[in-house]
Amino acid sequence: MLRAALIGLPSSGKSTLFQLMTAARESPRTKGDVAIGISRVPDGRLDQLTAMYKPRSHVPATVEFTDVVVAGRAGAQTLVDVVGYKNADALVHVVRAFRDPAVPHPGGEIDPARDAQAMEDELILADLGVIERREDRIAKDQKRAKTSELEKELDLVHRCRAALEEGMPLRALELTPEDVKRLSGFQLLSAKPLRLVINIDESDVADVAAGLAQVAERTGLAPFLSHAATNAVAVCAKIELEIAQIEGADAAAFLADLGLSESGLDRVIRASYDLLGYISFFTVGEDENRAWSIPHGTRAQLAAGEIHSDIARGFIRAEVVTYDAFIARGTMAACREHGEVRLEGKEYIVRDGDIINFRFAT
Repeated sequence: MLRAALIGLPSSGKSTLFQLMTAARESPRTKGDVAIGISRVPDGRLDQLTAMYKPRSHVPATVEFTDVVVAGRAGAQTLVDVVGYKNADALVHVVRAFRDPAVPHPGGEIDPARDAQAMEDELILADLGVIERREDRIAKDQKRAKTSELEKELDLVHRCRAALEEGMPLRALELTPEDVKRLSGFQLLSAKPLRLVINIDESDVADVAAGLAQVAERTGLAPFLSHAATNAVAVCAKIELEIAQIEGADAAAFLADLGLSESGLDRVIRASYDLLGYISFFTVGEDENRAWSIPHGTRAQLAAGEIHSDIARGFIRAEVVTYDAFIARGTMAACREHGEVRLEGKEYIVRDGDIINFRFAT
């Protein structure tokens, strides 16, 4: 399961967005201080395939979101303490940019750039404590026995400490796969991928249609985004609440009136999925159409294992056709007739949108 944790200051709209994003699937469950909910990843390609096949079921990709539910707690120390955040694959920071006198901001004035930097500073400070403790541990270990692995780890820890002391999040460092593996056990917060969700005022919704740059400039977040090794998506929670109470066609018309092509919630969910570094491939048929989530760069045999370990063990070949070719021809048989179905081996790197039928020996 892909896991993204929502973070943010009180009164940012974080919990409202969490409830809206996860209500469509199931009521959030709680685990200690954390609310947990599942969001379906919007994908028009799966919808189109489902319209073609009319299967008994269709299963989209999903993302698990977590949200701290204990009032009065926010910031990096909470993220360190709460297991649901430590185990998150990515962080989604909801930043308040809406103006509402009835909902006072704990920091006084509305200042998205201040809030984004304040949370960043907390993540960096929390990681600095972890890194300093690890430095001390390595120093003690080296007194007993010096090894090349300890030397490599110490060099990495020194680089991390230098970056953190300069106010740079670890996600901005250029790390090798070996470096990432060495750091993985520490659950460093500033090393996790981060996406800002700018919760804007309904009077500023036109900025969304104009593009993120417009939103970033209006909210003062452009400088932060330029150096934080992250990106952002804008949403108006107040409008999303209204959309949630409207049926399909009317909701689409409402969005069109605002100059938007899709719900902000859909953009947030899809942006979180992308942030996690995942793509989707599809399996289709009369029984089920399904989107399968795999990391970028996954080879065909490992992708087959997402469906079932027996398919990976008995892997023979993958029959692969691109989504565009499949939609144009209408059936796998027609794609075969036009030479658009490729037979790929276990080392094939699966691409986003591939439609695959795996051949395997039982």
